[in-house]
Amino acid sequence: MSTPARPPGNFEITVDGEPVPARRGQSLAAALFASGRASWRRTRGDGRPRGLFCGIGVCFDCLATVNGIPNVRVCLAEAQPGDTIHTQEGTGHDARGC
Repeated sequence: MSTPARPPGNFEITVDGEPVPARRGQSLAAALFASGRASWRRTRGDGRPRGLFCGIGVCFDCLATVNGIPNVRVCLAEAQPGDTIHTQEGTGHDARGC
């Protein structure tokens, strides 16, 4: 059985356990947004959804847990093969409570 061809530089990251396509040079936020995800963090207290807002690392709305590290501004982080992103709840805890 043959494997479907993939353009050079394309790979997958994992977001909350689901595979998401990404491209070399793409930010994690761009990969998340392109996959149809508008939010990947919930605010403390009210639990309101947050995602990409300013896109330049100023607003901190795009925080997520990346490869076990909480509070990563995914608009500034370049997607790397094998990255694992978890939706973050509030500040510093991902959806798993870590």
